[in-house]
Amino acid sequence: MGRRNTLLTALRGLRARRLSSALTMFSLIIGVSAVILLVACGYGVKNSIDARVETVANAIAVVPTTAGVTGGPPARNLTDADASALQDAPNVASVAPSINSSGIVIATGTVKLLSGIIIGSTDNWAATNNRVLTVGAFFDQTQARQAARVAVVGPSVASTLFGDPAAALNQTIQINHVPFRIIGVMTSYGEQLDNTAVVPLDTDRRYIVGYGRGAGNTLNEITVQATQQAAVPAAIAQVSGILDARHHITDTRLRDFQIQSLGDRLETFNQIVHILVLFIPAVAVILLVVGGIGVLNIMLASVTERTREVSIREANRVTRRAILKQVLVESILLAGLGGLIGVGVGIGLIFLIRAVASPFDSGALAGFTPVLSAPPVLAAFAISLIIGLIAGSYPAYRAARLLPIQPLRYP
Repeated sequence: MGRRNTLLTALRGLRARRLSSALTMFSLIIGVSAVILLVACGYGVKNSIDARVETVANAIAVVPTTAGVTGGPPARNLTDADASALQDAPNVASVAPSINSSGIVIATGTVKLLSGIIIGSTDNWAATNNRVLTVGAFFDQTQARQAARVAVVGPSVASTLFGDPAAALNQTIQINHVPFRIIGVMTSYGEQLDNTAVVPLDTDRRYIVGYGRGAGNTLNEITVQATQQAAVPAAIAQVSGILDARHHITDTRLRDFQIQSLGDRLETFNQIVHILVLFIPAVAVILLVVGGIGVLNIMLASVTERTREVSIREANRVTRRAILKQVLVESILLAGLGGLIGVGVGIGLIFLIRAVASPFDSGALAGFTPVLSAPPVLAAFAISLIIGLIAGSYPAYRAARLLPIQPLRYP
């Protein structure tokens, strides 16, 4: 039997069992499209998070901590002098000392209020932390030096109290019952960080944390920005050396400060996301295996139903090899058609998600775009063909082993 006749016979066999063939292909379609879609969404999420975090990948946070050994010295506050000393490190581009505390923010003249994070820092806090403003401007060096009662707020503060970032500009709010004028609103940077208000460091000390101007110089965090991401390890070593010398640390286990690199966190997170991107499609492959079981089932049923036809063909001197080939081709054709349709459905869903997510490109969906690439498409289709080949092998072998006398058992 020629290749064309084998293919036509296989197509006629599938057409004769339309419903069962369609149901079997349906499971393959779901499996193939799920593999393609989940891989695309996984890499889309990874790229979206990378784009958000990459801007602070060269940021280094220094915070007080207790010594890592029993009986070590207690935590020691960082100071303005520590922050000034870090400016001299060769691989440090900028330094932003800060005091972080919680506070109640109230819109003057209304009953609207919320609990937020109050950050007191210098005029280069936004640049060091790679924060961008939607409207207005960050406070300058003069305002910081004069302890001006001005504030730059996150988008959650602006929207909760005034409904719109633009409407919040130049409005008066009360932070712990002290009036402040809003001079800028930052762009979204995550739910927790959006609920913030940044004020000049001396203003924070005088009106919020209660030190009084000049009465205290302690800090609970220093943010350091390396000159570039590649220089982060060198910057960490330099920051550690400077603070060790200032705090008289001779054993690293006795350090009263901790250095946290956001770049290291990003790398760890990327490893976790990469594992998830590989694991989630593996779950979808299970659907393909289920589809393969369906292919096996339908081909076994086909062989049983067509026992008389197969035996008669053998009696007419059709070789067992030809029968083996025909049943195998039917199985591969069934899996191949299901795989092709699954590829089309998966790609279609990717473009649908892109179209739906585009108008809502903010908040959790900001920067999210499913990534369509050839490898997962080819891999999913190849798996469906392999499943068809494996699932059709035993039924084909069984059909080829039938004897011409077998029709007598199926009257």
